[in-house]
Amino acid sequence: RTARAEFEDEASKCDTITETFYVDGQGNPQKTISDLQGLVAQGVEVIVVLPDAGPAMLPTIRQAFAAGISVVPYAASPGGEPGKDYVEFVASDAFHDGLTWGAWIAEQLDHKGRVAFLGGTPGNLQSKTEYEGIKEALSQYPEMEIIGDRALDTNWDPAETQKVVAGLLAQGEIDGIISDYGGGSVGGLRAFVAAQKPLVPWAAQDVNELACLWYENKAANPDFQLMTVSSRTWLVRLALRKAVAHAQGIENPEPSIIEMPIIEDSTVTGMEPKCEPSLPADAMLSSGLGIEKLAELFK
Repeated sequence: RTARAEFEDEASKCDTITETFYVDGQGNPQKTISDLQGLVAQGVEVIVVLPDAGPAMLPTIRQAFAAGISVVPYAASPGGEPGKDYVEFVASDAFHDGLTWGAWIAEQLDHKGRVAFLGGTPGNLQSKTEYEGIKEALSQYPEMEIIGDRALDTNWDPAETQKVVAGLLAQGEIDGIISDYGGGSVGGLRAFVAAQKPLVPWAAQDVNELACLWYENKAANPDFQLMTVSSRTWLVRLALRKAVAHAQGIENPEPSIIEMPIIEDSTVTGMEPKCEPSLPADAMLSSGLGIEKLAELFK
């Protein structure tokens, strides 16, 4: 809902956009492929797509681009080659995210301890690339260990994340958590609470409930520090600008791969987590909508 609202808000700024469409693949690659084919049949000139199924989406994206549609995938890579299979790929720099999380968690743990990295769907390129960044950041510290030596699959689902973390806690101590989905982190925190384990330093993407839980639990858990980078729903705006520029034959010089800065850090004065009780738990305050528009969206 947030990404759709950001897309429509950005589209409203451009007089040359006469109509917008929205389809929801619901996490089903076949439905997403069918939805894309339906948009092509309707004669759209621009498609912005989050291809969370990865390379399975590439043939359909390639066909749409070959048909003259300005297609820009964002956030999750379908593989392929920009300029040949689609216009450009818009995303955060996943390797940089991993470096940022890894460096921060190492500092919180005085460069020693066992860290779990909670990824998304099995084999997805985003989590694999983030893991490489984390591994690079921790490689200089021989007393740092990544549990399982890989991104742990959670399907970006809070309930599944809770099960994964509960299983890890049953096997031994965890000194720090890195998660590439803030909403999933909430499930991981519940596993710690259910196991009556002290909360540990946590690095993730921002989401309202995660910030609010930090405020609720920090007094009883002095080692529970929280750092986040943006959940980047606003990337859909950049993807739309790139796609429309291409459709109009205009150059868009904005970078397509963005290095995300730290936006919340409980260890730094002035960067404390941002909890907004008036908004839903899964609202993302780093969106480009602002609190008033988010409140209207989720009213």
